[in-house]
Amino acid sequence: MQFGIFTIGDIAPDPVTGRTQSEADRISELVRIARRADELGLDVFALGEHHNPPFVPSSPPALLGHIAAATRDIVLSTAVTLITTNDPVKIAEDFAMVQHLAGGRLDLMLGRGNTVPVYPWFGKDIREGVALALENYDLLHRLWREDVVDWEGRFRTPLQGFTSTPRPLDDVPPFVWHGAIRTPEIAEQAAYYGNGYFANHILAPNFHFTPLVDLYRKRFEHHGHGTADQAIVGLGGHAFIARRSQDAYTAFRPYFENHAMFRGTRLEDYANRTPLSVGSPQEIIDKTLTFQEGFGDYQRQLWVLDSLAVPIESVLEQIELLATEVVPVLRREMRARSAPGAPEAPTHASLVRARYGDAEPRRPRPNANRGDNLTGASPYQDSEPAAPARYPAA
Repeated sequence: MQFGIFTIGDIAPDPVTGRTQSEADRISELVRIARRADELGLDVFALGEHHNPPFVPSSPPALLGHIAAATRDIVLSTAVTLITTNDPVKIAEDFAMVQHLAGGRLDLMLGRGNTVPVYPWFGKDIREGVALALENYDLLHRLWREDVVDWEGRFRTPLQGFTSTPRPLDDVPPFVWHGAIRTPEIAEQAAYYGNGYFANHILAPNFHFTPLVDLYRKRFEHHGHGTADQAIVGLGGHAFIARRSQDAYTAFRPYFENHAMFRGTRLEDYANRTPLSVGSPQEIIDKTLTFQEGFGDYQRQLWVLDSLAVPIESVLEQIELLATEVVPVLRREMRARSAPGAPEAPTHASLVRARYGDAEPRRPRPNANRGDNLTGASPYQDSEPAAPARYPAA
């Protein structure tokens, strides 16, 4: 079971001080948050992608590449990468690069996002959102698994004899999670490829996303990747943690109840009817254990701790409480409650082991005819021609 944090990198006025952060301050804070999570032994740091104020993470590969150099153990991820409006060729190359920089500590969460205007900003039609998600991931999947790709689709120019570079580290692509909160087609897509499925699990009533998770599990089994219980599921969550419950509600109330999204909503009422977890470490533990009861055994739990202008000092204190008092208990309790044979979340090391065992990873064979644009030279021209590598979906 992996535990960690995810962030959307939002900026908002602090209702206590009246101060609004600069973009530079917020970006620096995201790096501090990731480093602290790594130092304290959390498993995952995930970063959203947005191209509009009040959010700053418009370039997750750049920021995650920097964080990779500033951390040692934590897995880096996205929450989410926009598979609809990003070119899949650019996704393949950018995140393969970050995978190398991070020494394999990278996976990818894909989604359609929640910002309507982003489609025309990138020359896309929102009415084609689902079709774009399906086609673009099909191409991304192939770009990471085939050394040479010939491809033609509806939404971008064809590819002929194309090799994306760099090739994935150890010839093993980053593990992919498909994030969706309303779209059965995305749950089906995750199941078809044997990938993970991530339910955001915020801003909705408790267990609102159970039908989509159940659909994904059933279709995962239908497509022959294992039993429904072996499907790879991740959940989000939103939390505010303090040593005492009263202190958590007192500290978080002005940030929650004065935010434009929640104005007019009483914090206690919202926490009771949604996955929002507010209170002492034990209360966060108790609430999270209900997620396992409602969704079954799952492999990744992430929380948002830094949204709504919560000060960085408070965020860092919460990360420490999460890592030292919440997660150790959850690891023990959730392991004890898990069914025998429940899978772990895939990592780069486990995927390399599953594909190659103790053997050396295969060396990619890019297109020998695609050399340097100026000289035409290619280090592969003396190699024997090889058929494109094609791997199972997992």
